[in-house]
Amino acid sequence: MIHVITKDVMEKFDLQLVSGQEGIGRYITTGDISRPGLEMAGYFTHYPANRVQLLGKTELSFFEMLPTVEKKERMKQLCSDQTPAIIISRNMSVPQELMDASNENNVPVLVTPNTTTRFSSRLTNFLESKLAPTTAMHGVLVDVYGIGVLIIGKSGVGKSETALELIKKGHRLVADDSVEIRQEAESMLIGSPPPLLEHLLEIRGIGIIDIMTLFGASAIRPYKRITLIVELENWDPERFYDRLGLDEEKMKIIDTEVTKLTIPVQPGRNVSVIIEVAAMNYRLKKMGVNAAEEFSRRLDDMIAANDEMDDY
Repeated sequence: MIHVITKDVMEKFDLQLVSGQEGIGRYITTGDISRPGLEMAGYFTHYPANRVQLLGKTELSFFEMLPTVEKKERMKQLCSDQTPAIIISRNMSVPQELMDASNENNVPVLVTPNTTTRFSSRLTNFLESKLAPTTAMHGVLVDVYGIGVLIIGKSGVGKSETALELIKKGHRLVADDSVEIRQEAESMLIGSPPPLLEHLLEIRGIGIIDIMTLFGASAIRPYKRITLIVELENWDPERFYDRLGLDEEKMKIIDTEVTKLTIPVQPGRNVSVIIEVAAMNYRLKKMGVNAAEEFSRRLDDMIAANDEMDDY
């Protein structure tokens, strides 16, 4: 299971640890954050104990109105065995009842100078990125005209060589050989290189080359959203290849379907140019310009016109 520990959050956002220091190794397994307003009022029936609890001005001002006995009881319930951390915003004073309960159950209590809404947004983005579902694929990820193109295919088909040609034309390498992919949001796949292979490209007959050293920092980028998949395969004369582009093929990665093109490779075909055109054509389609559909419409109009002529 993917998880983050409370210490990671404390160090990332420079939070002050007030109490419950023995629990800073607790796991955070969800990006959801809870603001326990109903819990402050005593309703714990559906208390999301496994979430980070964020207390702001509203929750603490209401808490101060409670009798002493209820204050202690509320904080004991808030500091459950599953609670990864309780965070106080605006550098507000931490109630003594909360510190006592946190020390008793080893639930870290942290303080941030940020406002509640701002910190909630920052923490949510951080946790969703870290806890996003991940996978790895064999291929090359290149930024072509702003489109993240994942080039896949069998070993030796020419993926890295094609990427090298694209880099020489001014496009940027993200990852070669192994692409780490995480789904940060619905329909958003982010690809990045493993730390061991960062900036590196393998060319058979030459070996491993450092793209940043050879072509400069502008030739690489650390991550890129994957929006188009191009599969290279050796030309098969018995196979029918799409010549119009009306049928859009999809490939599922984690929970997201990505547009996929299959490009046959044979001597004389400039694959890098084809991929450049594929990226530009993909952008045009997203802008509402579809050459294949326009051709199909013209053909239908021509057939309809001929049918009318025949009727006369």
